[in-house]
Formats: sequence, C-alpha cells, structure tokens
Amino acid sequence: MVDFHGFELPIQYSSIWSEHLACRECAGLFDVSHMGFFTFEGRGVREWLSSVSTQDVSKFSPGRCGYTHFLDNDGLIIDDMIFAVETNNRIHGVPNASMIEVMWNWLNPLLPDDGSIAINDRSKGTSILALQGPSAPSIVSMIFGVDGYPGRFNCKTIPVNDLGFEGWIQGTGYTGEAGVEIFVNDQNAPSLWDAIMDAGRDLGVHPVGLGARDTLRLEKGYLLSGQDFLWPGLSEPTPDILPENFLARGTLESNVPFGLSANHDFIGRSAMEERAVDNVRWSGLRCISRGPSPRPGHQIHSSESENSPIGYITSGAPSPSLGIGIGMAYLVDPEPGQIVYIQTSPRRRVPAEIIRPPFL
Repeated sequence: MVDFHGFELPIQYSSIWSEHLACRECAGLFDVSHMGFFTFEGRGVREWLSSVSTQDVSKFSPGRCGYTHFLDNDGLIIDDMIFAVETNNRIHGVPNASMIEVMWNWLNPLLPDDGSIAINDRSKGTSILALQGPSAPSIVSMIFGVDGYPGRFNCKTIPVNDLGFEGWIQGTGYTGEAGVEIFVNDQNAPSLWDAIMDAGRDLGVHPVGLGARDTLRLEKGYLLSGQDFLWPGLSEPTPDILPENFLARGTLESNVPFGLSANHDFIGRSAMEERAVDNVRWSGLRCISRGPSPRPGHQIHSSESENSPIGYITSGAPSPSLGIGIGMAYLVDPEPGQIVYIQTSPRRRVPAEIIRPPFL
C-alpha cells in the first residue's frame, strides 16, 4: 500500500504480472476513487468546453464520451481528461487525482460572465470503480441488467437494478480493453466492489493495483499526467533524470490524435502549433533484443557509439503481454521502423524499434 494523493492505494494485490494478464484475458477490477469528478452544466456548455479544450466537444452527442487536453496560453498541456456528455447542457469530466484543484482554479475564471455555466466538483463523496477486460461487459450485465453495459465510449445513468445501485456508468478506462468506469456514492462502493467480485468469480475477475494499471496503459500508449507531460505552472521541478522542462509539451508533441480536433479554435492552439515546428513526437520503442527494460530517464541514442542523446524515455517497463521491454519517448522526426539504442545501464545499450503505439 502507498499514499497516493491522500488515498491509500495498493501497488499490487497478488503480482503485477498476474493482474496485468488477468485484465487482458478475463477482467480486472480497479479502485480509482482518487480520480476527480466534475460536472459542467448550463446553456451552451458543449460549446464553452470546446473553447477551452483541444477536443470539439460540440460534436459529441448525449450518451457519448471523449478525450481531451486543456492547454495554457503557451500551448502546454495542463491536464488531460475523459468527458461524458449526459445531455446538451450537462457534461461530466474526470480530472487526474493531483490536478483536481489545479483544474478547478484554471477553468472557473474562464466561465462566462453571465453565470450561464457552472462547474460542480463532486470528487469528494464519489467513488469510482473501473472494471476492464474481455469479460467486463458480461459481468456488468449480471449486476445492472441486460442494458447495463453502455458500450465503448458510451455513457448513461445506471439502469434500475435488483441490487439497488444508483449512479453513472461509462464505457471508458485506462487499459485499452472493453470495460466501464462506475461512479457511485462513497457508501455504496464497498458493496458494489463485492458484487462485482462475486459476479465475476467464474469469469476470472481479479482485483488490480497501481502497478499493473501502469503497464496496461503503457502497452496502449496512453499518457500519464506528471510523468509523460508536466505543466510548468505547477512549479514542480523536472525530475533529475530529465533535462529541465523536458516534460513541458503540447498536444501535437504528445502525438495523441484522438484528443485533438483541428477544426475548432481553443485556448493555446496557436502556441501549440508554433511549438510543433521542430517535429518532436512522443513515440513508442519496442526492444528487439534481451536486456534491461527501458525506464524513465534512460537516454536514447542513434547508434551504439554516439554519445549525444536524441531523446529520453518518459515511460518504460517490461511488457507482460509481449514479454519484451517497451517504452515511450519524445524524439525528433521519429520514423516507424527506425532502430535506436536505449542506454538501459551505464555499460549497456539495448536496440529498439520506433513504432506508433499501441504496442498490441
């Protein structure tokens, strides 16, 4: 167990490896109640949210979810967020645990002066359980009924069910698998956890901790706030293993196309585009020989002998699904298929192939 932004969270219940594979093959249950929960509501809320984020939220109809970044005036990522459109005038969002207060303070001054739109911080009092994996839809249907599973990137109010659970459910998650995130009042979370574990016992459901959550998202090439990007406005020092401000990045540099709509204007857009002229892109690296796995801060070189690094690993680990080392790094002009060398130890460089994630 570790202290994670004031929450006690498990690194692992059994082992990172077994929990990871259980989620890929059957189902994994995560307690992610440390994440935030905002509700944006009011006339024109979709258009307003579009103006302050990289995603054109106005094109998402009720019942749909999406992913977006929020940029500052310099085009740098403050935070990323999954949002869910309940109605034309009501949208839910999930800020990262360490960024709840930061996002609250950033977004509120941007609200319309006429008071037509408001933000409600529902983080305290709301628990979030994430059920992920191929068996997740079946388990959800056992608990919430045949109409309980909303479908991938769909969302809705939890249907009336025999167990009396109420709340919000959306077909999103951080693993790349089929699954849901379920939002309920704190007092209902323990009984919901037990119900999911009981319903999924014969389908192989496992509780999953932070360790496997990280390897699962890495295999899909998902950004991690504070590790793959870090907003300078936090006044937090760059980790010693990286050059100063190395993690201050814009959306184009992050290379995540599903979080950016180029057909609308938003805060930080021009600055983001100016930053991207050097063609730095966050890219995947798949090791092609045995050796220590990539870890954050490892230098990347163009050859076995060149001493000037061309990039640095921001996320890296052994991949339980693939049985090889994988990593993500910011590189200049990355070419898929290009071979580079990761300095995994003072005396060892491991060759790796540049790929466009996901890794599987």
